[in-house]
Order: sequence, then C-alpha cells, then structure tokens
Amino acid sequence: MTESHETTAAEAETTEVRAAEVGTPEGAEARVSPVDRAHPPAFAPDSLVLNRKLPLWYQVSQSLRASILGRPQDASLRLPTEEQLAGHYGVSVLTMRQALKELETEGLISRHRRRGTFIEPRARRVSPVRLLGSVDAIVAQQSGEATTVLGHGPVPVPGDLAEFFPGCAEVVSYRRLRRDGESDEPTNWAENAVRSDIAARIDVADLERWPMTKVLRDVVGVRISRITDTVEARLADPVTAELLQVPLLSPILHYTGVTYDEESRVVDVARIRYRGDRFSFSVTVEAH
Repeated sequence: MTESHETTAAEAETTEVRAAEVGTPEGAEARVSPVDRAHPPAFAPDSLVLNRKLPLWYQVSQSLRASILGRPQDASLRLPTEEQLAGHYGVSVLTMRQALKELETEGLISRHRRRGTFIEPRARRVSPVRLLGSVDAIVAQQSGEATTVLGHGPVPVPGDLAEFFPGCAEVVSYRRLRRDGESDEPTNWAENAVRSDIAARIDVADLERWPMTKVLRDVVGVRISRITDTVEARLADPVTAELLQVPLLSPILHYTGVTYDEESRVVDVARIRYRGDRFSFSVTVEAH
C-alpha cells in the first residue's frame, strides 16, 4: 500500500507540472482558486510561482512556512482547507497534504479532525535584531558571536555593486560565517566588498574578533559618516542553505549595509544573510 501511495504522489506531481507547461484544462483549473469568495479565509498565504525543477510539495511547504512566520500579529490562526490551499498554490490535494505534513512535523501547525488546521500560536520569529540608528548600535548587534573567516581576496567589482565603487576595477572580498557563542549554531554569513586602499590596512585576524564596522572605525581609522541599511526577505540559495544549515528555499533575512566615509565615498558594502527562523528586524526612529 505504501509503495502504491508514493507512486500516485509522484504521478500527481508530474501531471501538475505538465499541465502547467502545456496549459491543459487541469492546469487552467489549478490556477483558479476554489476559495469561496463569500467566505474568504481569515489567513491568506502569499502567492507562489512554482519551479518545475524542484519538488512541488517542498516549494509549497516553504512558501507557507514563510507566510506563517511572517504573518501579522493579529492574523487568524485558522488555515484554509486542504482543497482551498491546493487551489491557491495550483497543486493537487495530495501534494498539499504532503506539504502540510512537513509543517506539522516541524511544529508550526496542528491538525484536528473535523475542526481544521491551525497555526501554533508560538510559531513566530524570535531574537529580534534592532537597528537603533547609530554605528555603536550596529557594532553592538554584530558582536558576541564566534566568527570564522571563510576567505578573502581581490575580485572584480560585482556588477550590482558598480554604482558604489565608481572608477574602481576591483575590491577586496571578505566572506565570514558567524555562530552562536553558546550553541555553536550558524546564525548568519556575510560578504563584505571593501575598497582596495582600505583593505590594505585590514588584518584578517581582527575580523575573527570584531565586526567589520568596528575594524574599519577603530582599527583602520576610517571616519564613518553614515551607514545605509536595507533589509528584505529572500529564500535561501544553495550556498546560504549549506552554510546556515537550513533547507533550500527556506526564508532568510538579507541585510545590505553601505558604509560611507566623511568624503561620502563608499568604503564597504556588507551583505549578510540571517537565518529567518532566528531573527527579525525592528527599527526605532528617534524624534531628536
């Protein structure tokens, strides 16, 4: 019986992919949500563009997981039915059931016969990262974790960073992995692109003791005028998934910090990937 069930699941998933590719009636039907418009579910998960090269149940489970962890504080804990969720994501009920089983095993949801499926109330991100508007706050936030330098050296200026380093042919790249000081669990990994003239004064050993911001300011002597921060939600790519020991396509927080000196030159662009199950960002704006 088990072997037959697994074969059915694989065939159903293959049918879904083919239907989406050729536009068969089944594929077209999958794009129409069967959710009753007169009684819409209180909790609405994010939409998802399926990738036929990855297991559908896995993509659905990770998308729903991100929606659950990032839900508003006042969101309903009741999930739509299996059929409604299957229609929302454009997959079969069998695939949806497998995705929900994954989340149930993880402890994010609980399923009750005749009552429905519910989000566990404690299924929320913890350990907020707070950006309070000062360089000292950023240094303090990045301190206290064990850091390993994974590699460093000159590289051509990445195309997406060219605007920050006009006239520069190359920068020095630093790759670092940070771990929790108590559990030794990886928490985030960082890539820094630093101006070559500044990098020439950096001792790599210092980066295993202090954050890059502190090294630039207190060791190298860069007079930092400002740091602009951008935080966005992304899905873990293969490199990030391996370094942070999280599933592929699981939610992460992608932080970009651009550091300027007193002459308004960019001296460092930091790109840090935080584990989405451990961190959230909050910003406090002072009135003075």
